[in-house]
Amino acid sequence: MQLSPHIGKLIEHSRERSGLTQAHLAKLVGTSQSAIARIEKGEQNLTTEMIEKLSRALNKNLVSLASEAMNFRIQGGRKLKGEVTVKTSKNAAMGLLAASLLNKSTTTLRRMPKIEEVYRIIEVLKSIGVEARWRESDLTITPPKKFLLGKMDRNAAERTRSILMFIGPLIHFFNSFTIPKAGGCSLGVRTVEPHFFALEKFGVSFRDRGADLVISRKHLRPAEVVLYESGDTTTENALLAAALIPGKTVLKFASANYMVQDVCFFLEVLGVKIEGIGTTTLTVHGVLNIDKDVVYAPSEDPTEAMFFIAAAAVTNSSLLIKRSPIEFLELELLKLEKMGFRYKRSKVYKAANGQTDLVDIQTFPSKLKALKEKIYARPYPGLNIDNLPFFAVIATQAEGTTFIHDWVYEKRAIYYTELDKLGADTLLLDPHRIYINGKTPLKGTELVCPPALRPATILLIAMLAAKGTSILRNVYSINRGYEDLVTRLNAIGAKVEVLKQ
Repeated sequence: MQLSPHIGKLIEHSRERSGLTQAHLAKLVGTSQSAIARIEKGEQNLTTEMIEKLSRALNKNLVSLASEAMNFRIQGGRKLKGEVTVKTSKNAAMGLLAASLLNKSTTTLRRMPKIEEVYRIIEVLKSIGVEARWRESDLTITPPKKFLLGKMDRNAAERTRSILMFIGPLIHFFNSFTIPKAGGCSLGVRTVEPHFFALEKFGVSFRDRGADLVISRKHLRPAEVVLYESGDTTTENALLAAALIPGKTVLKFASANYMVQDVCFFLEVLGVKIEGIGTTTLTVHGVLNIDKDVVYAPSEDPTEAMFFIAAAAVTNSSLLIKRSPIEFLELELLKLEKMGFRYKRSKVYKAANGQTDLVDIQTFPSKLKALKEKIYARPYPGLNIDNLPFFAVIATQAEGTTFIHDWVYEKRAIYYTELDKLGADTLLLDPHRIYINGKTPLKGTELVCPPALRPATILLIAMLAAKGTSILRNVYSINRGYEDLVTRLNAIGAKVEVLKQ
């Protein structure tokens, strides 16, 4: 990959802001000072490995500097082989970064995913005065004496829906404040009102001011809260609000999903007692103050595990997928088993957080058939909403007709029809329901990524199986949720090249 002079200047600027000389940066990444000079002039071709080294040394994801122009070229039709290790969870990381704002002392989060979504939140944190430092894959977060909300990086905040979870912590430090409205995946109407309905029970009020939300409160109080919907971020926001309100708060119809459990485990490390973790009723015993140095490791990402499971199924490959959080994959695996998918799993062992159950999953080449019943998602313990799209691409390689009902988002099922351009045979019934007829041979083509993470990843999976060469353009939506995906895919037999326009 060759960087333009503009990107080279941004690298130079990042180096100078980090207080590094060219010689020092060269030593950190294992190259020469002259090579760094050429990179900063835009005259040096870079490997993916060098981009990763520079990103770590500069504490800045270089892909994000030109993310909209990043493309993948895939030589498809190859078998996957070997093993891959599941990274820690994107969605858990978002909740933990917001939860770290509750702590007046230093929080260290182990093995954090180095992905676009995390980088956006770190940019927001730094802009309001938080010190955030990477040490290898560990992230150390130290809050300022006073948050500088007036200096918030709007561009970063507006690119992630996770900014909503700042409301729960910040109500404890400000009587009134403003945040930009949330962004993230484009998946139709995604109302934020369930957050308002939950937080107003604690004494919080909201006002819509165009591009901003104005949040205010007087006296915060513990409450019994019936959640309007069992949303993950809604539940997390309510948890973060309740954590620093002394007394007992009860959250009913809460999400019990993996990222919520990780936030609960982290709050317990901070000294907040929570009853009912893993159920839909959470009882939070809030405390007056949190001021302690803590270390916590988020668990592995079940949706990333599902990505590799789907890739193995669609390419008909033998693949060992290590550190898979089995509690959040059991129903998906049962559905696949009934479709003819062959696999075996290891004995259960614990994640680094000491709570989450992990297994290693070995897949085998399989002859797939469509299920008679429709496939649909539900809040946990149902089939995970983020895992449902993977069944669309898997269905292209299953004999028969698969019926998928994606009732949550208005646009997502429409994105599944992009598989037709690779040779799939789909019939869209309405914005939520689609038939997929299989088995169909997939062929290489050129596509632009949808502005949504999971629909984008299923196109990548289809391209891994499609014979010939495919180009997947504008892959920022994939980089939001997957760390170093190209290198990891190539390590298990894929042939993916990063291109830049």
